[in-house]
Amino acid sequence: MAQSRDIARAGTNKGFGAGRRLITAAIAIMSVLAALAIPAAPAEPDYALERATMIRTIVVHAAHVRSAIGRDRIAPAVLEAMGIVPRHEFVPDGVRREAYADRPLPIGYGQTISQPFIVALMTDLLQAGASDVMLELGTGSGYQAAVLARLARQVHPLEIVPALADAATQRLQRLSYVNVATRQGDGYYGWQEAAPFDGIIVTAAASQIPPPLIAQLKPGRRMVIPVGAPFALQHLVLVEVDGERKVTTRQLLPVQFVPLTGRN
Repeated sequence: MAQSRDIARAGTNKGFGAGRRLITAAIAIMSVLAALAIPAAPAEPDYALERATMIRTIVVHAAHVRSAIGRDRIAPAVLEAMGIVPRHEFVPDGVRREAYADRPLPIGYGQTISQPFIVALMTDLLQAGASDVMLELGTGSGYQAAVLARLARQVHPLEIVPALADAATQRLQRLSYVNVATRQGDGYYGWQEAAPFDGIIVTAAASQIPPPLIAQLKPGRRMVIPVGAPFALQHLVLVEVDGERKVTTRQLLPVQFVPLTGRN
């Protein structure tokens, strides 16, 4: 009888062990099925196709204005930079799908992010080099600064609207543009503490070329600035200063920019 009870207990223990294994397996299967049932978060689009289309459009536009700018192409390094910088990160969510369209877009506070071709053209005209220090006035969302940051050693963007300056600073830091130092201030006076500059780019229209900017430009280097009355006929102007500080200017093509605010 004792032997029979031992056999019965052994059979019962085996039965419990098998049952526990079945329950554990069932729980594991249900966990996997539950995980599969949870929809994965949609992948963030990288807009690679849109960027490629934007670059092709820039190339076409450059060929069309060759007589005005004195060349029929944008430098490959500039096109490469614009093909890498995620323009959609520099526009409000409401217009993100239009980020790579060939037109300016609103970024708030009455300001805009410039048309991609104009960004490429102005960057190209600066002839930025890897050791250069650049000044940008009217940085807005920070897109132009990000493009320049891929070409120059250091970029100093200025923005007069405090909220835009703060947002641009945070955005550029989040995107790891470590060679960009943004400051809030009046662009008319430039950035004397960081001068002189190897190039100056102004992304808002001035009624005249601000003398402080000319004084902060290194000899033999360039400034690109839209000049004209607010919301009227404006021209993109190339400014050059020679070794004797003689200034020459050349009107390139008609443009339309928001006005440079502040002292201007």
